[in-house]
Amino acid sequence: MTSKLSNAELLALYRQMALIRRFEEKSAELYAEGKIGGFLHLYIGEEAIAVGACKALAPDDHLLTAYRDHGWAIARGLPPGPVMAELLGKATGVSGGKGGSMHLASAAHRYWGGHAIVGGHLPLAVGVGLQIRYEALPHAVLCVLGEGTTNIGYFHESMNLAALWKLPVIFLVENNQYGMGTEVGRASALTNIYEKGCAYGVENQQFNGQDVVETYEVMANALAYARQEGPVLLEAITYRYVGHSMGDPERYRTKAEIEFWRERDPLCRIEDTMTAEGTASFDDFAAIQREVAAEVDEIVRFAEESPEPPDAALWEHVFVNPIGERE
Repeated sequence: MTSKLSNAELLALYRQMALIRRFEEKSAELYAEGKIGGFLHLYIGEEAIAVGACKALAPDDHLLTAYRDHGWAIARGLPPGPVMAELLGKATGVSGGKGGSMHLASAAHRYWGGHAIVGGHLPLAVGVGLQIRYEALPHAVLCVLGEGTTNIGYFHESMNLAALWKLPVIFLVENNQYGMGTEVGRASALTNIYEKGCAYGVENQQFNGQDVVETYEVMANALAYARQEGPVLLEAITYRYVGHSMGDPERYRTKAEIEFWRERDPLCRIEDTMTAEGTASFDDFAAIQREVAAEVDEIVRFAEESPEPPDAALWEHVFVNPIGERE
């Protein structure tokens, strides 16, 4: 791991990944306690992708993701307290407690949501890209998806239009080796997902999603290209240490496979490199971990003590007037 990033920047990236890791671990605990309802898809093991990519994004760029979105929301700058409050369905949540785990969003951060319908956000990303080109703005769109999404119509339609109109959209595939419980090679005839861009003449690249520095550098180059030339398809090779969701029994993979990927942990990668270079010590990383643990405890306290949404909130953000107020 070599980079032009300063030691302070590398430690900041490490801290952000550690925060996401602990946030997700705590979310799993709260789910087991029945405090988080519905589905819960954790990002443990994939933190380097969101952190590295969001460092490369400009404030005016746009971000759309699928439902494994907690890490992306935090990396994009959404306050973790309201993110956790959203998972608990509280009024202080980033979506008012109405969206839950899969529907985080913030207009202030140009984060247009986690989307629960597989691939449903890809045409939306293309629409945002069209608006950028139409108004000749210097912005770009990052659209994050799983490798399984590349087998459905939304993907191909979106890639085709983005290429046809040379839109500034980066399609970032987080290839964590499984679509739910199905291995990539059992669902896609082409297992090098990035090569699917060739069919549309789209620039494409595969990279190590466990390396936060490589992720940042690849994303920075892709953004520069997209702003001037058009769409890019990126494939980040990564792995989730936990199941597809909290209800996943994980019978489709072995403990040895999980351990193989744990040895390539994105946090350990920075720890090993910086300690070997003498630019940081294990005490530095231990201190960061303690800070993060205390911060997550405060995040959980804020979320648990937040109020439930009032009944009147049922009538907000809907397309019809409440009964008794119709014209």
